[in-house]
Amino acid sequence: MAIILGANTYGKAESRVVRIRRDTERHEIRDLNVSTALRGDFAAAYTVGDQSTVLPTDSQKQTAYAYAKEKGITSIEQYGLDLARHYVDDVQPVQSARIEIEEYAWERVMINGVEHDHTWTRKGQEVRTAAITVEGAGSTQQTWVVGGLKDLIILKSTGSAFAGFLTDPYTVLQPTSDRVMATSLVAKWRFTETEMDWDTVYADVKSIMVERFANLHSLALQQTLFAMGKAVLEAYREIAEVRLSAPNKHHFLYDLAPFGLENPGEVFHADDRPYGLIQATVTRDDAPPADPAWDSFTGLV
Repeated sequence: MAIILGANTYGKAESRVVRIRRDTERHEIRDLNVSTALRGDFAAAYTVGDQSTVLPTDSQKQTAYAYAKEKGITSIEQYGLDLARHYVDDVQPVQSARIEIEEYAWERVMINGVEHDHTWTRKGQEVRTAAITVEGAGSTQQTWVVGGLKDLIILKSTGSAFAGFLTDPYTVLQPTSDRVMATSLVAKWRFTETEMDWDTVYADVKSIMVERFANLHSLALQQTLFAMGKAVLEAYREIAEVRLSAPNKHHFLYDLAPFGLENPGEVFHADDRPYGLIQATVTRDDAPPADPAWDSFTGLV
């Protein structure tokens, strides 16, 4: 029986890149967390320690910072495409490059009702994400772009039910026709195009999902996730699939009877764990295949 090296990647994780544009009096900021990973014939580095084909991870870090200046950051998707294409096109041993990016949003400080030109506070609503893979060279080169978000905490105080579920001898949960529904949403959507108005699409996709969460009378969080993904696919033919992960952030009605108080759905205990975790993929039946070499590395649910 032979022992061989299996699938492998190497790269630089979590380079914190902040780009401030100062070419006008009104400055602009993009704040990123950038991870790179390369695939190729690097077996000798693992089996005998031969580094002759290995571009140091430090070089990958330096490239992330240099490209923030050379190429600029018009969007995290385009920045990721520039980086991934560089590694595949310009670094001979690299056969495939994966770039994963998180973006932290800032908003301008308001002073006397006017936006300040060069002062911001961090926005804490969610983290925008992107993952870009480029594989191969020349006319056979393939590119995959995945947009997304994480840590979008969203809650609605009514319009959600959970009833009619399967029970067994260990079931104590009572059905309800009206409950608080809350989650910290992770969503990723896979594009079929590599040229888009990325910032506009991101804002629109987020808005579509939030609207469906808010306005759908939900019989289950599963139903809500499907409706959110379906609405995005209906709005954008350029998106092939949407993947969603939603921990159920439970809110349990607190018993105020010991204090002689009624509690008609007004006071809750927010319980952070354990929690139900609902995940779903919503896709087109004619969707092109996802990146087969990287699917297990994407962080998609």
